[in-house]
Parts: sequence; structure tokens; C-alpha cells
Amino acid sequence: MTRGAIVSYFQRKIPARRERKDSMPGIRVIVNGAKGRMGQETVHAINAAEDMRLVAELDLGDDLAAGAKDADAIVDFTTPVVAMENARIILSSGCAGVIGTTGFTPENIAELRELAARREKGLLIAPNFAIGAILMIRFASEAARLMNEAEIIELHHPKKLDAPSGTAMRTAEEIAEAWRKTGVTPQPPAGARQPPRGLETGGVCVHSVRLTGLLAHQEVIFGAEGQTLSIRHDTISRASFMPGVLLGIREMVRRSGFHYGLESLLFG
Repeated sequence: MTRGAIVSYFQRKIPARRERKDSMPGIRVIVNGAKGRMGQETVHAINAAEDMRLVAELDLGDDLAAGAKDADAIVDFTTPVVAMENARIILSSGCAGVIGTTGFTPENIAELRELAARREKGLLIAPNFAIGAILMIRFASEAARLMNEAEIIELHHPKKLDAPSGTAMRTAEEIAEAWRKTGVTPQPPAGARQPPRGLETGGVCVHSVRLTGLLAHQEVIFGAEGQTLSIRHDTISRASFMPGVLLGIREMVRRSGFHYGLESLLFG
């Protein structure tokens, strides 16, 4: 994908919802987890996309395998409890998959990578679909090459099931990887490491906040002698995720194999 094509994906406006005819051509998409807030937003975006056709809105308890027979791609925004089994069903049914649910273990990832390769289908698992969040992670990785102290504060609405968030964990992983590649020795976190302090991973402390009124926010703070650097992303509306979701669908139906993180499509 060219840089210009990438930019056009994220500059494209999602028009108001309109009626679609079943006979219209396009990528046939199922939204699994359609009753949730992200699922509802995804349904709206797919109905508004010129090159896609929504064929089913499914949720927990529905037969995903049966519905998959009529689809080219399945978008899954359910829960970590069922996400792994849903991913298996998506690939086994011969569909491309885009999964925004987090909580996959390294063993899960290895299994899905092998299954996607064997089925020759595209599967994307993305902790975050907002282009600004992807850039935040990218910038943090660059900053880590020159600064060896970092902490992350992530803030979300109280209904978010996982803590820390998948985006925060992905950011910490990228910072730790940048330190490893450049030979930077991370400064050990200061202070007592009690549970309220947060989760430490790879030398990065991650703090989770869950409060009414928040949606999705993250700040990465780097420290050095006499200075700090803050990189922050704020999600104001779930609509910010939709260009990334649509990009994932379009790319997965034409690619094969396993892809982790939207950055794998943007910068890979």
C-alpha cells in the first residue's frame, strides 16, 4: 500500500447511514458483538462504506460458524472470554478476520499465526484502531531510543473489562523493544512496587484509571535529568476507530497470514 493510499483511508469521511440493497456488490461483512458500543459504531460505518455490505449483526449466543458461510470478512468486538474461540471459527470458516478484542496470550498468537498461514486467510488483531493512538505508540518507540525512563497512564470508562488496556501493553512492549534494539538500559522504576502502583512490564510502569466520563485516553511520560517528555492521545468519539476498522477489513480480504496491530498495515 502506498503512503498516499494510507492517507486517503484516514481522510475519507464516513457519510450518514443509508439503506442498502442486498443485491449490491461489495465485501460481505459480519459484525460480531454488534450490540456493544463498538459493534454499533462498526455497523454504522460498514453500512456507510461504498465497497462493503453488512450481511449479519451477531452477538454472544449467536451461531458465528453458521453466519460465516455468507461472509467474506468478520469483525469481532466481543469479550476476551470468547475472542480466541471466535478467531478459530473465523479462520476455520474461510473468512478474513478483524478482531478488536484484547487479552490474547503469546500461545494464542502462535496458534492463530499458524492457523492463518494454513488457511491462507488474513487475520488482524489490533489493540487500537485510531490512527492517533498508532502514532502515539510509534513516537514513544522513537523517544525510547534516547530516553531510558518511561511510565504510562491509561484512562478508560469503567465498563472496560481489561486493565491495563491492550494499547498500554502494546506501547510498553514497543518501548522495551526499542530499548533492547538500541542497547539502552532502562532505569528501574523508583519507589515501592505495591499493587496500586500499577503493572510493570519491560521496565515500564503502567497505571490504569477507570472513571465515569472517560472514553479512551493514554499518556506516555519519559523522564530525564531536568526534563520530561509527554506523548498523549485522547479518543473523543468511537467514530475515530472506524477508518482503521475499515482499513483492516479491506486489507485482510486481499492479504493472507496473521497481522498484529494496525501499524503492521500502515508501516509494515
